[in-house]
Amino acid sequence: MGSPTRTETSSLESRLAEFDSLSQIPREERLWLAAHGDVARYRTGEVILEGGKPVQLLWVCLSGRVVIDVDRGAGPRRTFEWGPGDVGGMLPYSRMRTTPGTAYVVEDSELLNIDREHFPELTRVCPTFTAHTVHIMLDRARSFNTTDLHDEKMISLGRLAAGLAHELNNPSSATVRAAHLLIEEIVEADSSARALGAVGLTQEQIAEIEKVREICLANPLSGTASLSERLGREERILEWLEARGANPDHAAPLADTAVTIDTLDLLANAVDGSALEAALSWIATGCSTRALAMDIERAARRIHDLVSSVKRFSYMDRPGDTELVDVAAGIADTVSVIGSKAHSKSVELKLDLEPDLPRVRGTGGELNQIWLNLIDNALDAVSESGQVEVRACRELDRVVVRVVDDGHGIPADLLGRIFDPFFTTKQPGEGTGLGLDIARGIARRHGGEIQVESRPGRTEFRVRLPVGTG
Repeated sequence: MGSPTRTETSSLESRLAEFDSLSQIPREERLWLAAHGDVARYRTGEVILEGGKPVQLLWVCLSGRVVIDVDRGAGPRRTFEWGPGDVGGMLPYSRMRTTPGTAYVVEDSELLNIDREHFPELTRVCPTFTAHTVHIMLDRARSFNTTDLHDEKMISLGRLAAGLAHELNNPSSATVRAAHLLIEEIVEADSSARALGAVGLTQEQIAEIEKVREICLANPLSGTASLSERLGREERILEWLEARGANPDHAAPLADTAVTIDTLDLLANAVDGSALEAALSWIATGCSTRALAMDIERAARRIHDLVSSVKRFSYMDRPGDTELVDVAAGIADTVSVIGSKAHSKSVELKLDLEPDLPRVRGTGGELNQIWLNLIDNALDAVSESGQVEVRACRELDRVVVRVVDDGHGIPADLLGRIFDPFFTTKQPGEGTGLGLDIARGIARRHGGEIQVESRPGRTEFRVRLPVGTG
């Protein structure tokens, strides 16, 4: 089908807004989804995806019902179901390339399909919807975590998705908020520029105004300034403005720059009355727009850094063959994507990585699964305001990684069972008991081992891997 018309896009956006799951997504993002998707209709019994085939589309179910059956060797079993308002198929940041089962329609359905070729733009233009799909990845991962070792890998994806969703939410919200304010400030800046041009300034006065503006734009207030220092500056500038009958709203943006009262006095000596107010308005709006643009740049950089960490963590676009792996970088990326869990519990998560740590030969994605599992378990084990320390160093011909927590410890009668498949001390639904067994299997495949020592107040997991060669 061709590109939808504006009317079709608006109508489709309205349908999306009716679903509780999508009503909180900003309207601009729903309009983008409507404009970049195709509405497809399917009959009951029609297969949408065949097991093992590539997944190309993200879909939003507009009506009807879709299910997926997965065969783990004991016959097909219904694993997941989508109804109106649900999002399925390929999701941004997902490493899924083929469907694990057969997806088909059980009621006549309409789906809004979005091709994965749009994902780079989608993640940039629709941050709230992207964060929503990350939460969906978490839910989808949990749905597949039921009976075998493959399910534990999906739990790892869920852990990653949970951390990433939290970390993405703050910068994406900041970006949307700052962009909205920037649009308003640009309108004000245009108005200020017109007002300044209408007061009939001399070349000397224009030069003095531009000089002050350049000082404000080029010298933002030092990041080391305390809150009390900043408030003191704003109060002094406010008094200066009120003494000259100027708009007090200029105080806040001016206080965020390095402009001094002496500099403002020079400006007041050059222009006064309505000309001074026009000059101050033009300078202040310039400061505000620059500050907002810098806020957007910082938030976008944070999103970029997070996505880069996820790509490195998961070894996206990299083959699964063995290679020389940078263990220190893998641990750092793991902490980056799971750090929000530590923040939420006020846990101190310390890293002590030996400089120039030798590389090990192996599969980076699998080794990162070890670090994710051990660090995540340690965070679960500690209380609020606890401490988890991750250390990595070389010992002779081995790279040794230690994950230490100050939790309650593992009871002696359970210590010998923690690597057994399906054994877990967590509450039902919080773990499958496969994580440590899989971590030990990965370490052994890499020629290494995992050991544990535990007592109340200190539990240490040690992973020893041979230094890589070649």
